[in-house]
Amino acid sequence: FTRKFDRVELDEVVVRAPFPIPELSPRVREAIDQAYANIHKFHSAQLGGDIKVETMPGVLCSRFSRAIERVGLYVPGGTAVLPSSALMLGVPAQVAGCSEIVLATPPRSDGSIVPEVLYVAHKVGATAIVKAGGAQAIAAMAYGTETVPKVDKICGPGNQYVTAAKMLAQNDTAAMVSIDMPAGPSEVLVIADATSNPAYVASDLLSQAEHGPDSQVVLLAAGLSDAQLAAIEDQVHEQASRLPRVDIVRQSIPKSYCLRVSSVADAIRFSNAYAPEHLILHNDSASSYVKDVVNAGSVFVGPYSPESCGDYASGTNHTLPTYGFSRMYSGVNTATFVKHITSQELTREGLANIGETVMALAEVEELEAHRNAVAIRLRDI
Repeated sequence: FTRKFDRVELDEVVVRAPFPIPELSPRVREAIDQAYANIHKFHSAQLGGDIKVETMPGVLCSRFSRAIERVGLYVPGGTAVLPSSALMLGVPAQVAGCSEIVLATPPRSDGSIVPEVLYVAHKVGATAIVKAGGAQAIAAMAYGTETVPKVDKICGPGNQYVTAAKMLAQNDTAAMVSIDMPAGPSEVLVIADATSNPAYVASDLLSQAEHGPDSQVVLLAAGLSDAQLAAIEDQVHEQASRLPRVDIVRQSIPKSYCLRVSSVADAIRFSNAYAPEHLILHNDSASSYVKDVVNAGSVFVGPYSPESCGDYASGTNHTLPTYGFSRMYSGVNTATFVKHITSQELTREGLANIGETVMALAEVEELEAHRNAVAIRLRDI
């Protein structure tokens, strides 16, 4: 499949750590290092402590977390070089303490790994890199092969084929693998009002439109006049014409739309129904509307919070639910890479205190062995 879709012949499919540290320009290396530091700081703060609660005298319940041991991180290649995705997936896995981090990414035409992605793999402590993309990379990590390690959970964004492969693997008991979320083609919803800067609004719309031909951008014009809306449209055309990826923008824009609403409050209601991956609040009082946001992958508040910052270096994660799945899914975070285990420890007093309750409920459900497991102990107390 790599030969067919990536059009490259590979001598080896998997590269294992330690990886050679590639030569990068100082500017790029410093940018990756700064992004890594911010993302690491934000995701380290998400580590929760253990919980211990004595629910009644002698009954101690606890919850503790453990890292998922083997995780697969899908870093798209295709039409763009995406070391940012390697950071967004690798850093929280590293913070969580995953013992095996397998990164899958399409190779370059010469069969090598993108240097920036290779550098990130080194920084996050990846144990292996699979030189493959698409649904075939998902399948290899989900089921394992002679060379590709099998993982317990697969995370990362991708096109509709990658997303479908993740969801199929998750539903196949033979794979025994979970996924982070359905994270398909990128999307953004921008809410603009009369206080918005047309150039800023247009730049944010285009920053998502250039992701891929299947991306969607939505503009909600809250109380804008014809002239104000025209100013945004003019900026879209002017800025798009200067973009190297303008041909991709031309394909994604027809899948996008602008909707006029009477107020920002109406726009928020529409946004909550749409459940966007990225929500940008482009107005002077943007922070006052955050409390009304119910469904969104990530929110960008105010005119100086371009979505690009979240994509790369602010510290939040850019691997987010799409297709409206932010109604029930969160974006990738440190908790994505851990599981929670509960425990209970009862003393003699504790069992005496709770025993009658347990036996009464077991009798209601007609599960005699359950009742007896308590009764046999109570007789000795």
